[in-house]
Amino acid sequence: MAPNDLRADRPLVGSRAPASSSPQAAPPGRPPRPPRKGRAGSGGGGRGIGRWIVRLTGLGMVVVVAGGVIASLGAYGLYREAAGDLPEHEWLADYQPPQMSRIYAADSRLMAELATERRVFLPIAAIPPRLQAAFVSAEDQNFWSHPGVDFLALGRAMVMNVEGLLTGRRALGASTITQQVAKNMLVGNDRTVMRKVREAILAFRLESAMPKERILEIYLNEIFLGQQAYGVAAAAMNYFNKGLDELTLGEMAFLGALPKAPNNYNPSRYPEAAKARRDWVLDRMAEDGVVSRAEADAAKQEPIVPRGRVRPDLLATGQYFTEEVRRELVARFGQDQTTMGGLVVRTSMDPVLQGETEKALRAGLMSYDRRRGGWRGPVASISADSTEWMPALEKVNRPAGALPEWQLAVALSVQPGEARVAWLERPDGRAQAQPRQGTLALSDVSGWARPVNSQGRLGALPRRMQDVLKPGDVVLVEPRGSGAGNGPARVSLRQIPLVEGAVVALDPATGRVMSMAGGWNFEKSWFNRATQALRQPGSAFKPFVYLPALEMGIPPNQRLLDGPIEIMTPQGLWKPGNYSGQPRGWVTMRTALQQSLNLVTIRLAQEVGIDRVADAAARFHVIPNMPRVLSMALGAGETTVMRMAAAYASFVNGGKEVTPTLIDTVQDRFGKMVWRADNRRCDGCGSGPEEEPPRLVDERRQVTDPIAAYQMVSLLQGVVQYGSGRRAGEGLNRPVAGKTGTTNDYLDNWFVGFTPDVVVAVWMGFDEPRSLGSGEVGGTNAAPVFHDVVEAALKDSPPVPFRAPPGVALVRTRIDSGQTILEAFRPGTENAARPPIGEDQISTSTPSGTDNSLGGLY
Repeated sequence: MAPNDLRADRPLVGSRAPASSSPQAAPPGRPPRPPRKGRAGSGGGGRGIGRWIVRLTGLGMVVVVAGGVIASLGAYGLYREAAGDLPEHEWLADYQPPQMSRIYAADSRLMAELATERRVFLPIAAIPPRLQAAFVSAEDQNFWSHPGVDFLALGRAMVMNVEGLLTGRRALGASTITQQVAKNMLVGNDRTVMRKVREAILAFRLESAMPKERILEIYLNEIFLGQQAYGVAAAAMNYFNKGLDELTLGEMAFLGALPKAPNNYNPSRYPEAAKARRDWVLDRMAEDGVVSRAEADAAKQEPIVPRGRVRPDLLATGQYFTEEVRRELVARFGQDQTTMGGLVVRTSMDPVLQGETEKALRAGLMSYDRRRGGWRGPVASISADSTEWMPALEKVNRPAGALPEWQLAVALSVQPGEARVAWLERPDGRAQAQPRQGTLALSDVSGWARPVNSQGRLGALPRRMQDVLKPGDVVLVEPRGSGAGNGPARVSLRQIPLVEGAVVALDPATGRVMSMAGGWNFEKSWFNRATQALRQPGSAFKPFVYLPALEMGIPPNQRLLDGPIEIMTPQGLWKPGNYSGQPRGWVTMRTALQQSLNLVTIRLAQEVGIDRVADAAARFHVIPNMPRVLSMALGAGETTVMRMAAAYASFVNGGKEVTPTLIDTVQDRFGKMVWRADNRRCDGCGSGPEEEPPRLVDERRQVTDPIAAYQMVSLLQGVVQYGSGRRAGEGLNRPVAGKTGTTNDYLDNWFVGFTPDVVVAVWMGFDEPRSLGSGEVGGTNAAPVFHDVVEAALKDSPPVPFRAPPGVALVRTRIDSGQTILEAFRPGTENAARPPIGEDQISTSTPSGTDNSLGGLY
């Protein structure tokens, strides 16, 4: 027996070899012996099974460990892939949601709201705690305790979603408020597993980067709640027309119910679903201890009554002003900050004066149109049948530029002495239009409604109503009052003028623009003729020719020759003339300006030098780079209404530079001042009560000396009192100064003038320059508009005289017209004898350069 042959009936001899499950090796020449089978309960069989169990357990552990490693590597790879291109989240700590900007008038009335999204941002401290709790209870009950992801809610949602697979129920989400912020602000809204992973990673990061209160603040201001409302403040206004502090508990709970599906809980469309979801939120709030059960039950009894947002009333005037402010904001702060930065903009516009300015300009344009424009025919023609005119009239488009008080009317019948017209009204905003009727009398049209032929020529004045209207003509009318008894209303025929105009009124002391009209109607044309149109100022430019002479010491009573002039230019012989056509001989500087004498102005420009005239035009910002040619002295250059108003303001302001401003201040969303127009320095504002009173220091540039400025004021007073601007001051009973302007061929009409309190510049003309007609001058068309604007601006203020500066010599003098006045002299020039400026001072050729604007300007 081999020493290692172990058998049960033999004693153990020698050492035992290690167990082996492999067949024993046979001696040479014999086949191997198969292993013996053990019996149950025998030591050999049990040990074999044990060995297999141990080995299988070890193998299982290896598999588990390997699986864990593989899963960990997979999870890490998923994390790296999800986190690899995640956006930066730190900026959310300082994030401010887009917020509309608001523009206010000088009296704090709202002019406009500028926004790409209707959103109102409120800090968390301004959001009622119960409203905060409504969203937390509805969306994320563990918000204040979880680290960004609520694992308990996530597990619960997974179990319920597995159960839901069997029943077909919609899967539930478990996103926390932090995850929703990450999704809305950083990740996006695609429905993928990778998006959820990215969302969870960012949620953890957000929680570590900012406090819970900040996360909730962003959420409550960003969440979409239906009806174009972003954030709780906008939603409260859109659904209930209330501020957050006015909401009831039931209304707060309703807002908290909306994030899940705003459209499905719209109380106007789905009132039962809205109430059920609202009540569910109230139950959650009671469970969380935010409200008592009694309060929740009482709130459930509240009906959900949507009232709809009532937007604050916007001023109906000042559209040109508002648009100019918007353009300035975009230029200064950029488009995004203007429309999404929550700016609070306070302007200098006086709404009452703005309305009167627009009214005065329209009256002036209509007056000219009736005098020169004729009747250009109906808007359209429809059937005048009693059963068909209403639907036909509703299809006619209202002309752009028609005033709100005008009505589109159809002529039902036309008699020689009158026409019966009808129109549609919607009183109180009713959807169903109500028919109205009125009569148009021949007397209303007989004085102006001359037909215009195809060549633009005017026909004869109408003698009967059939010369103006026929049945079925659709025209614009303005109801003027009731007829006799209960008869039809009386109406006046209206049409939109083709002529345009512009007005600017500003404070000469500060440059604040108080009113501005850029045309007949903003709806008709957005082009602002007060700031964007470059037009020739004509004789309104002449003060900037006379001013250099005053600065040189030439006195206002200097004798100047008003005689014929012939000047050779590169374009040929130029023979300027006066508006009257007749030279007057020797006149004073005062008379020359009062009567707007062109020949004297040319001589004076030659005397002082065209370079000095150009310098004055640049100093006053009228024409920055004026060509050095003599025709510029008659206003052949181009400028704007705004520039002219600011330039004249420097005369009444003692020669100080005046920069026109439309915006007083701009504040950001937190109330911090980011820009202001008044940058005067305050001396002594930080001193104590024992020191001298504080003083605002005016550091504006002196563009002319105060004496020359006052002399010009005095000369321009004469223009209104005795010269071409008489209509500007009639009946105002206060000191008024100014200058008319009419360009060659009557293309442009101007009046620019002032009192000590207000400067007003008026222009009238056609957008495509053409003659206003022979005899149509600034003193006829523009001066009455100036008069009406000044009257409206100063109707409640006492007359104030122009203030003379220190050092000026006021000497009683007889002027050419025979009146005696106090003439203003520079000290030492009262009796100084200067040679008359006459023919020997004028050159017969222009300076070098090309003169492209020849011809008399008036």
